[in-house]
Amino acid sequence: MQPTIREQQEALERKILSPFACLSSRSRGRFLRERDDQCNLRTAFQRDRDRIIHSKTFRRLKHKTQVFLAPAGDHYRTRLTHVLEVSQIARSMAVCLRLNEYLTEAIALGHDLGHTPFGHAGEFSLNLLHPKGFKHYRQSLRIVDFLENDGKGLNLTWEVRNGILKHSKGYGEILPEETTELAATLEGQLVRVADIMAYVNHDMDDALRADMLNPADLPQNLREVLGDRSSQRINAMVGDLVYTTLDRNDGRLHLSNRMNDTITELRGFLYDNVYRNCRVHNEFEKAQRIIRDLYGFFLQHEFPDNGTSSCCPLRHPVQSVQDEQKRHRQVCDFIAGMTDRYALGLYAQIFMPKPWSVL
Repeated sequence: MQPTIREQQEALERKILSPFACLSSRSRGRFLRERDDQCNLRTAFQRDRDRIIHSKTFRRLKHKTQVFLAPAGDHYRTRLTHVLEVSQIARSMAVCLRLNEYLTEAIALGHDLGHTPFGHAGEFSLNLLHPKGFKHYRQSLRIVDFLENDGKGLNLTWEVRNGILKHSKGYGEILPEETTELAATLEGQLVRVADIMAYVNHDMDDALRADMLNPADLPQNLREVLGDRSSQRINAMVGDLVYTTLDRNDGRLHLSNRMNDTITELRGFLYDNVYRNCRVHNEFEKAQRIIRDLYGFFLQHEFPDNGTSSCCPLRHPVQSVQDEQKRHRQVCDFIAGMTDRYALGLYAQIFMPKPWSVL
């Protein structure tokens, strides 16, 4: 019998990919066993990528904040354009290192599905409000496992789910020595690094567009290493990781000490001059207030069926500890899934007075 197109692709992976790559044919499998767990055309990781792209949560990323809340300008990044840029950078590195492009792409496209409205302002607020805390990477996994597809989840492979869960680094090291902090695959680790490469460049670009920075503000030592344009900076970072990793050839990703220090310094520069800028911080505080008020309201009221329906008191008030825990989880999921504009519109509908009309 002639092999299927999928089987031919899997054979090609075994032939051309690096010994350190994750092969589609050797995936640990899906979250839940599927009756028809094979496709004649696509590998397992291609199917994961497609499931993410076609999800409602992925589409909502276009109206979620990256840095600037609900930006009116057409060229500011949103959470959707961020994941697309991460995907492009990560795939470029995967090609050079002969890693699995489709696994890399699936992780990159899914890594921020759990982000809240208003970016990290929303995440910060939900982390305080929900009794068990809130982290966007855990919410991303919850979405693909339980919430998407009308509660059925996307049922992704173990490798994609692991990469999504392990992509975040917060203020931590780019490539820590402690491997438990990293994804189990090099493809997942690539997304972690590509995430940083993408946001330090596009956030700086957006800050320049907003007149929050000017090109001369970037310290001279950083410009000497990275260049003056976004394309130069990305190219320098990507090239450094690729060549340093190939030179070491030990099954791990590597940046040169100079580039690692440079990216770390650039992150610090952006935290001091952009993320903590008073213009950004003031909007951050307003967004927190919106999240707090919505969260408190929906602990006691039904969710709206759509953006215009009224919100009535709960038909079955919370009475037990279990009911309270369940309600907190429901409210957290509901608010985390909102776009910026939906949250703003719902807040205005619930809390802003409406002019009385006698006409």
